[in-house]
Amino acid sequence: MRSLIVTQFVSLDGVVEAPGGEPGYAHTGWVPEHFSDDLFAYKLEEQLSADVLLLGRATYESFRGAWPDREGEMADKINGMRKVVVSTTLGSSDWHDTTVVGEDVDAAVRALKAEDGPPILVIGSRTLVGHLLRAGLVDELHLQVFPVVLGSGFRLWPESPDTTPLRLASSRALDNGVVLQDYRPT
Repeated sequence: MRSLIVTQFVSLDGVVEAPGGEPGYAHTGWVPEHFSDDLFAYKLEEQLSADVLLLGRATYESFRGAWPDREGEMADKINGMRKVVVSTTLGSSDWHDTTVVGEDVDAAVRALKAEDGPPILVIGSRTLVGHLLRAGLVDELHLQVFPVVLGSGFRLWPESPDTTPLRLASSRALDNGVVLQDYRPT
């Protein structure tokens, strides 16, 4: 049985929008100035440990537009691994080993989790992550918390009357001020 790991770049005030420089957001590109060799090593280890990438449509489109043209171990892994995209509008994809799921997302994710193998990794995909958390399908939540308050933007946790209790599994501060926090839903 596979575990499902959500991994997110997040500001101190919970913003996950446009960390890498995506257009249309006032504070776009807030991650690169804090990126370090230690953070890259963490992200590479996380990526190499998984063999399925589960993405929402917007994150998929960002990845599809960037990773096929990149080189290196991380690019080779992302481009070569199995990708599952949740979208009601995409229909299909020509990116290597990509499947689009448009209906019954919970059943599709449960089927993925029921397979034997390494973890499923969810990167970005804020709307999908909220759905997966509410459905009880997330096993681990890896937050890379950046030492910046952005003040506006899409947050990881949308407004909700419900609480999401978590247990801190580990925490480690990097020299650049980024804090790696791993949580488990309780």
